[in-house]
Amino acid sequence: MSDAITSPLGATAPENSTIPGAVAIASGKGGVGKTWLAISLAQALARKGERVVLFDGDLGLANVDIQLGLTPAIDLGTAIERQLPLSRAATPCAAGFDVIAGRSGSGGLANMPLHRLAPLMQGLREVSGQYDRVIIDLGAGIDRPVRMMAALCATALVVANDEPTTLTDAYALIKMLTSDQAPCRVGIVVNSAQDVAQGQQTYATLSKACNNFLKIDPPLLGIIRRDAKVKEAIRAQTPLLTRHPGAVAALDVEALAGQIPLINLT
Repeated sequence: MSDAITSPLGATAPENSTIPGAVAIASGKGGVGKTWLAISLAQALARKGERVVLFDGDLGLANVDIQLGLTPAIDLGTAIERQLPLSRAATPCAAGFDVIAGRSGSGGLANMPLHRLAPLMQGLREVSGQYDRVIIDLGAGIDRPVRMMAALCATALVVANDEPTTLTDAYALIKMLTSDQAPCRVGIVVNSAQDVAQGQQTYATLSKACNNFLKIDPPLLGIIRRDAKVKEAIRAQTPLLTRHPGAVAALDVEALAGQIPLINLT
C-alpha cells in the first residue's frame, strides 16, 4: 500500500502545520469519559452552527461509532486499505456532525508504524478544509502516536477526575504535551465531578503539580458534573444532548463549547 492518502482537495497543508480549529480530547488513562465528552462537545459545537467532524483517533480501541449507534459503510481502516480519500470515511450522524470512525480492536491500526501515521495525519489536515471544527478523540496514554496526533491541534483538552491515579496520569500527559517539539496549549476539563466545588478542588490539585514541577498553569476550561443520565444515554447509544438536553452534564458541556472559540483561534 502506498504511504500517501489521496486528498479530494486541490491544495495540501504543510506537513508540520496544525489544523485550524482543531481540538484534541486527551486523557492520561482510560475510563474518564473522554470519548463521551468528545461526542458531546462535537454536538454542542454543531448546535452552535459550526460544521464539525469528529475523528476517532483511538486507533486500537475506537468506539465513537458504537456510542453513536453508527455503522459506517467506510471506516478509517477501510479508507487506508483501499487508499481512498479520507473524506469518503466521513459519515453524517443524526446529532448534526460528521464522524470518521476507527476500527475497534484493529491491531493493524493500533500498531501502525510512525512513518505510516504521518500520511494519515496529512490526510486529516486536508479533509479538515471542509469543516469549521475538527475534534480528535485521542487514545488514552502518552505513547508517541497519541502525541503526534495531538500535535495536529493547537489546543488539547486533558480530561481528568478526582481519582489519584487519574490525576497522576493526567499530569504525565500534560508534561509530555507541553514539552514536545510542537507543544499544544493545554486546558483541563474535570469530568464526573460531584459538584462545582469538588471539580475546582480536583483542578487545584492538578494545577498545583503543574505549577510546582512544570512551571505552567493550564487553565480550567470546564467542570462536567456527575449525572446518571450520561450512562443511560451511552447505553441507549444516543448523544446526551439529544436524549436529555436539559441534563446538568449537557448544560456543562454546552458551557465548555462556549469556551472553545476563546482559546483556539489558530
